[in-house]
Amino acid sequence: MPQRPDPERAAWASAAVRRFAAATNLLVAARVFRIVGGDPRDAAALAALLTALGAREAEDEEPAGRGPDDRGRVDQLWCLGDPEASTAAVERETDRPRGATLVVVDAGRHAPAVDEDAFGPVAPARPGVLAVPALSDDVFLVSTGREPEHDPAAVARIRWARRSMPVTRALAAELRDAGLLRGTRVGVSMVLEPKTAVLSLLLRDAGAEVVVYAHADETDDAVAEALRQAGLPVHASSTASLAEQQTLALAMLDTRPHVLLDDGSHLIRLAHQERPELLPTMLGAAEETTSGLRPLRVMAERGTLGIPVVAVNDARTKTFPDNRYGTGQSTVFATLDLVDALAPRAHRVRPGGTAVVAGFGPVGEGVAQVLGALGLRVTVAEVDAVRALQARLAGYAAAPLVDAVADADLVVSATGVRDTIDHDVLRACAAGAVVSVAGGVDHEVALADAAAAGAAATTEAPHVDRLTWPDGHQVLVLAGGGGVNTSAAEGNPVEVMDLSFAVQLGALRMLLERGDELERAVVPIDPAVDEATARAALAAWGSRAVPLATGTAGVPLARRSGSGGVGPGPLAARPADREPDVRTHRFGDPS
Repeated sequence: MPQRPDPERAAWASAAVRRFAAATNLLVAARVFRIVGGDPRDAAALAALLTALGAREAEDEEPAGRGPDDRGRVDQLWCLGDPEASTAAVERETDRPRGATLVVVDAGRHAPAVDEDAFGPVAPARPGVLAVPALSDDVFLVSTGREPEHDPAAVARIRWARRSMPVTRALAAELRDAGLLRGTRVGVSMVLEPKTAVLSLLLRDAGAEVVVYAHADETDDAVAEALRQAGLPVHASSTASLAEQQTLALAMLDTRPHVLLDDGSHLIRLAHQERPELLPTMLGAAEETTSGLRPLRVMAERGTLGIPVVAVNDARTKTFPDNRYGTGQSTVFATLDLVDALAPRAHRVRPGGTAVVAGFGPVGEGVAQVLGALGLRVTVAEVDAVRALQARLAGYAAAPLVDAVADADLVVSATGVRDTIDHDVLRACAAGAVVSVAGGVDHEVALADAAAAGAAATTEAPHVDRLTWPDGHQVLVLAGGGGVNTSAAEGNPVEVMDLSFAVQLGALRMLLERGDELERAVVPIDPAVDEATARAALAAWGSRAVPLATGTAGVPLARRSGSGGVGPGPLAARPADREPDVRTHRFGDPS
């Protein structure tokens, strides 16, 4: 069994990786890294953490019988030691395909490990990231030793997100070339940050009329203003009250969108409640969250859902990358970044401490994996016995939530269900425990019940409130009990949102081509959308996929759409030579 790094090295590696993620908003999993120089024990601690998070260390020698893309190009070069050695390593890695981004990370533990002046003039690419145009348009520098920057730099952040969203760009280009969006008004109601801005601008460039809404706690005002400057109507403000948010949301609906792209289904439900006269004029909507689909399915069962809603969340290329890897990384990193900003005695979270994850769906799995990778001992609380068993098989302890929180340092709700962290659970939490929410729905943490029981909330730091009951019991709640990754950070990494938004575009294509034929229900995503999205992502990430399955006419399944693109269309019948042989061969070949 490999030896665990000592707590000090593990804490340094954790901080370095989280600073890299905060500066770049990039994914750690699925990327290929190389570590240059430094103390071998530091390098081992960093490599162990990156690997546990799903990254892969570059191989020095190409394996026999495999092509260079199987080995994988280096995406991240982590420099720990001598700047001259780092310079030589960077220069070796710059011979790469155009568009293949290399992020050089100065992770020197005690002194800078990269000489930025060695590469000629550098320029800000986004806060915390420097471009190196003298080397390549695709090489960037990040220092984990610098304090995080708070420059809004919205235009730069949008530009950075766009370069890292090749799949969404490709599908938007197909919609543009097919002319499907001309005259179509698309309402975008999602977390308003740089990736959503990219999606909105790509839709506009593809011919749609785009109007944007976002909830106050999910609005980056600088990004909203950048979209307004680009000519898009934006109904959002981070300071809007609940009443003002409803006014803004209704103003967006009053533009009479033909399609809604929603996150949480709040605008879909508001249209049914307050603007039912719009429903007959709409092609439908697409919903990308588990919590948003639940009420829509109830509405469909009751016969009150007035438009088809494509279940983007259920796409395999959305649920697995976004919910598990994207939300897992962004939630845990944002949580620990907020905790690190507090005085050590203000809370009980410690390296190697204990954490409870409520819920073990895809989000809970991701949160538990990242917490475990960072060295915390994880207990899963899951009301579904099968999922609790899955947690045990994955190596976690399992216990009822109210019992598990009694000695936990950190509690993360990953259910998307109201009152998961109810008042009894809050009271059962260990004194000084930190409570955080992944994604989240309204009232996932029972703050109103706590207030009714006499608990007073005081602001400890930005996005951190301390609840104190009359008897002196205290817990800390992050982001007002909302989704910490969107309220207190920049949301999920760019690459996973690239996949989620590509699926959104596939759902949009379904509605444009077949909306009038779809049932007024929650509609599954066409499997061709998953196929096309996964293949485009593999290509963008430098991997080859198996040859594309074809239908009876020899046409790739992912291209059998009415407009000849990668969008959804009727799937071809299984070719005769691919039909399963149902006869038994156990007793010899049948005659």
